[in-house]
Amino acid sequence: MSNDTVRQWKELLKKKLASAQKDERTEEEKKEDELRLFTKYYTEWRGGDKTDSSYKNIPRFYYRLPADDEILLQKLREESRAVFLQRKSRELLDNEELQNLWFLLDKNQVLPMAGEEAMINYDSFLKVGETAGEKCKQFFTARVYAKLLHNDPYGRISIMQFFNYVMRKVWLHQTRIGLSLYDVAGQGYLRESDLENYILELIPTLPQLDGLEKSFYSFYVCTAVRKFFFFLDPLRTGKIKIQDILACSFLDDLLELRDEELSKESQESNWFSAPSALRVYGQYLNLDKDHNGMLSKEELSRYGTGTLTSIFLDRIYQECLTYDGEMDYKTYLDFVLALENRKEPAALQYIFKILDMENKGHLNVFTLNYFFRVRNTVSERMGQDTRQQEITLLFFSFGQGDTVTSILIDLNGFWTYENREVLVANDDSNTDMDDT
Repeated sequence: MSNDTVRQWKELLKKKLASAQKDERTEEEKKEDELRLFTKYYTEWRGGDKTDSSYKNIPRFYYRLPADDEILLQKLREESRAVFLQRKSRELLDNEELQNLWFLLDKNQVLPMAGEEAMINYDSFLKVGETAGEKCKQFFTARVYAKLLHNDPYGRISIMQFFNYVMRKVWLHQTRIGLSLYDVAGQGYLRESDLENYILELIPTLPQLDGLEKSFYSFYVCTAVRKFFFFLDPLRTGKIKIQDILACSFLDDLLELRDEELSKESQESNWFSAPSALRVYGQYLNLDKDHNGMLSKEELSRYGTGTLTSIFLDRIYQECLTYDGEMDYKTYLDFVLALENRKEPAALQYIFKILDMENKGHLNVFTLNYFFRVRNTVSERMGQDTRQQEITLLFFSFGQGDTVTSILIDLNGFWTYENREVLVANDDSNTDMDDT
């Protein structure tokens, strides 16, 4: 600090002391004034206002989302996302470019053929990549070639396998862009209403759904959306990542309905088909005896073979969302998906939550005995010994969760398990008779 600066400070302090007795300011005002003066002289001592501003060179990495009342910013963001997605869409191969790619691959195939498969070696592969166009360059890499290389003695890959790989990648990107158009929040996930809009607008493009009445569209959409959310949103956050939708097989099943010649067997096994959706909704209407659009516990007890235990039904209505003690169609769909897919982790999680009466994350002896009570009563009526019948939670670890849950919640499932050896013997006897 220079001598001039020290001298200025001394003079200033003398003046302050001289006027201290006449000063009528409050203590807070005095402190503010002192801080202001200190800042002023300290800044001058450091070299004026030439402060370090290097932080301004750091690129901005966070942009807050527009608030609900910032309509203009919201519109701007939506338009910019739409332009971005359109640009990404134009980067994809169209039908004409795909046909040209197939022509080039076929023209550069390398003999001999592997059975009925046309093959191409690495040199010809690179040659096609140079002439196929800018959009195709991402597919003509050593990594892609190595991924498709199997046991060909000449080190070649199948042209058909490579072309299917390209088609699959193009389809995934097209689908991702299509789903992203419904991502209102622009955060990479779809809410329930977003997915409902996507499927609703997809219906006219699926020939297998041509026969659906428009009055049934809302129920169909609800039925389709529930499968996505039941399996892909186990924590019930109300949203699903677009990446998870693309990674699962559900979208493939849904888009399979584009096939006009889809077999009856495929339709019956496809949750998204018209026969499947009508089956589930028809079951719901048949159970609804009082026709109020909801299911009471007594009405739900007739589900399937009517052998679900009363204790399990009590827990369903205690744990699941109901309205004045009755279940709506959406809750019913979760119930059906759980019982029809008991080997799936999401279904086991659903049923385990019902069984876990004390919300401890495990089933203790008291809980097991509670659910066994009805089972044992039925067993005793059938003359079976119940003393040696025990089930441990290790069954869940060894992939036996569906067996355990069937025994605990379904009298028919318990009877099947208890008589499994007899049933297997009968099947073997029938097989032997068929062979003769």
